[in-house]
Amino acid sequence: MVKKANVVVLGGGTGLSVILRGLKTFPVDISAIVTVADDGGSSGRLRKELNIPPPGDIRNVLVALSEVEPLVEELFQHRFTNGNGLSGHSLGNLLLAGMTSITGDFAQGVREISRVLNVKGKVIPASNDSITLHAEYEDGSKVEGESNIPLAGKKIKRVFIEPAETKPMREAIQAIEEADLVVLGPGSLYTSVIPNILVSGMKEALERTDAWKVYICNVMTQPGETDNYTVSDHVRAIDDHSNAKLVDAVLFNTQTIPSSYVERYKSQGAVSVRVDAKELQDMGVQIIGDDLLLFDNDLVRHDPIKVSQRLVSLL
Repeated sequence: MVKKANVVVLGGGTGLSVILRGLKTFPVDISAIVTVADDGGSSGRLRKELNIPPPGDIRNVLVALSEVEPLVEELFQHRFTNGNGLSGHSLGNLLLAGMTSITGDFAQGVREISRVLNVKGKVIPASNDSITLHAEYEDGSKVEGESNIPLAGKKIKRVFIEPAETKPMREAIQAIEEADLVVLGPGSLYTSVIPNILVSGMKEALERTDAWKVYICNVMTQPGETDNYTVSDHVRAIDDHSNAKLVDAVLFNTQTIPSSYVERYKSQGAVSVRVDAKELQDMGVQIIGDDLLLFDNDLVRHDPIKVSQRLVSLL
């Protein structure tokens, strides 16, 4: 029997879930390493009240990789709109909190729910502890909390986590070391992708691995986070936070975005990320451009299948 390739994907937010929906249709072994820095909404409330890592990003990844009836998926993603104390919570977040309480361990709770949802691959929290994300801006000011970082509207100098010596999940380190391909992103650069690298031992594992490390660049800039960023600015931020040349290749979109979408994003303060190929080549980064888009209602999204095809072709 031919051994399947190991693909490790690091990130959080909707970007990670989108890619995983595509990847699970290919014959590869998937390990998704998910950030635990979220502090907004239902996740933030459960994190505070129950002292557990935030379940929201994990929930989305579990659903993306699950092989269950659409109704079960809908149930897991169902968000209560009323009810004292229940309003705003999603059922999946509550189930993850409940399983953590039963097993006494967040990561174990995630493993048990993975079995219930018949998840294709492994879903691994970056750490079994909650981490608090902080940002320092170019003007020297600082802010605490992942959800607060983009609100300042200032240029980010760096992000850092507390506790600084947060222990990684052993499974996450092992998955990176055994990977044939490591994928970073897409997703919010400073609040979804980079927090994973900041967990103790993660960047060292990424440096040690023989796998090719590919960054999937966001299509649009993110207001308050990556205003006016080019593709190389994204890559440089990752390398700067790891104090190493971490990214071997960058995958970006070359497809034209219809003007109606461009205008809509512009009105929200976002523009398409400019590809500065010369700069990337000078950094020693291989550039891979392709038509990767899907136009979903008012949103520009990565097409899960197109992106996954391109990633699998790199193996």
